[in-house]
Amino acid sequence: MKGISYRENGTVVHNEEPPPLTTEQLDALPFVTEVYERDLDYLKYNSPYCQYPYVSLYTGRGCPARCTFCLWPQVTTGHTYRVRSVGNVLDEVSQLKRRFPKMKELFFDDDTFTADPPRAREIAQGLGKLGITWSTNSRANVDRETLKVLKDGGLRLFVVGYESGNEQILKNIRKGVSVERARRFTRDCHELGILIHGTFILGLPGETRDTIQETMRFAREMQPETLQVSLASPYPGTAFYDFVTKNNYLTVDSLVDETGYQKCTVSYPEVSADEIFKAVETFYRRYYFTPRYIWKSVKKMASSREEAKRLLGEGVQFIGSMAKRRRIANTTRKGVAQPETSAQA
Repeated sequence: MKGISYRENGTVVHNEEPPPLTTEQLDALPFVTEVYERDLDYLKYNSPYCQYPYVSLYTGRGCPARCTFCLWPQVTTGHTYRVRSVGNVLDEVSQLKRRFPKMKELFFDDDTFTADPPRAREIAQGLGKLGITWSTNSRANVDRETLKVLKDGGLRLFVVGYESGNEQILKNIRKGVSVERARRFTRDCHELGILIHGTFILGLPGETRDTIQETMRFAREMQPETLQVSLASPYPGTAFYDFVTKNNYLTVDSLVDETGYQKCTVSYPEVSADEIFKAVETFYRRYYFTPRYIWKSVKKMASSREEAKRLLGEGVQFIGSMAKRRRIANTTRKGVAQPETSAQA
């Protein structure tokens, strides 16, 4: 059977991969939102960057980008972007208001929805006619003309993987988007009124104490609406994993501790795993605990009781998460998070 792997006599055997599904085959699949309506209470789910309540679905599989650290295309979905037809996507979306009457936003969870700009523009034009507010994932390289069409078609927010503010690190990970291109994209988004949830990663190849500070400054310059800071995780099957194992930069095999909390598992001559781990909290604090961001949050809370409740809840969660990180850091030896002795956060 194509597409399966198994162990035989102590050896892992990988069968031949099946050909990727065509657009016609993807269109023939049932709508996932039919399953949501039947089996899922969408009101129980929230996202820090989506308007509540929201519904998420895929319009395509795979990502053409070659980022060395990214698990999804290298291990699961592949580098070819296989897509549903525009008509098939809009047909499903047209039924969402009936299926989910309280839905405020639709999120397209494709790895890179904007990888095919003409298709993205066509879908956006259809969404605009349906009156749908939507958000999606994007690389920081979309041209202004496409951005305007997407915004006019109801786009509210992009989730953008900036990863780093250091040019050499971006080259090391084969990001394919320069710092200057990201600046131009971000400027266009701000001018057009497209919000950004920016994601950054600490501990990528080439990381030093100075590059961490550079990325923090870059994040403040980009001014995303919200941000996410992650530790570089060398998943087996990725080029990043091969790099850290070949150079003896991998400190431990497990990517999470006993509670499921992410650990820093890479250490470089220029910056240790412990320093990288602690820098995540510093990054968050330098971004969120500023007069500009606090004032913006206060104005949001004053505009809506629902927004105030959401932001307060996220604030409490953030403080608890940072406290747990400090406990882990205090019990870390050589980048390995030791079991916690205190109560769970």
